[in-house]
Amino acid sequence: MQFGLTHESNCNYLKDKQERLIVAVPEEQQRLNPEAYEYFMANGFRRSHNDVYRPHCRLCSACESLRVIVNEFVASKNQKRIANKNKDLSLNVVLEPTKEHSRLFCEFIEQRHSDGEMYPPDPANFWRWVSCDWMTPLILEWRDNDENLLAVSVADQTPHALSAVYTFFDPAAHKRSLGTYAILQLIEYSRQQELEYLYLGYQIDACNKMNYKTRFAPYERLVGNHWKKALKSHTL
Repeated sequence: MQFGLTHESNCNYLKDKQERLIVAVPEEQQRLNPEAYEYFMANGFRRSHNDVYRPHCRLCSACESLRVIVNEFVASKNQKRIANKNKDLSLNVVLEPTKEHSRLFCEFIEQRHSDGEMYPPDPANFWRWVSCDWMTPLILEWRDNDENLLAVSVADQTPHALSAVYTFFDPAAHKRSLGTYAILQLIEYSRQQELEYLYLGYQIDACNKMNYKTRFAPYERLVGNHWKKALKSHTL
């Protein structure tokens, strides 16, 4: 396996910071697979489509991989209330996106992230970004009793872990706290599949949009090249 470095560009999360990535470059005869990707995740890598990368910035080390310890996770009182509030929802796991998924994605981006890099929403580009040629991502969808689609999570499953790729939900159902509920459900799904970890991507303490991840304790953060355990939530 060879590795390459990207050129520096403006960081999407921290103003006045420059971002640079180290990217795994398999040789022509090599092909990544879920087992290999799990090894990469354990060393701080994520994927975008078929590309496996890790931040490698010259002057910043704010990005730290975070993973929930599935069998040790204990829901807080607030998380239990959110789970109870959504007990009418049912989970279904599919492998192919639908037009209904795309419509919900567009509503989510237009109403919740009109200031983000995904605006204006482009469903075709989004589904290409979360897709992968060497692994089939899972699409977890939640519906109410009337079969209305309320939330969707895309996740990668490896032999011992689940990795959350992206979640979107119905902006009109904001009182349900569906973002938190989706993570709780991903933890429960991981427990049912007897997986050890749920990876939630990179944690950046100085970025308020990231801090929801540390509410799911206990978790581990990759500090340097060592996983360090946190028993309590980092945020209120």
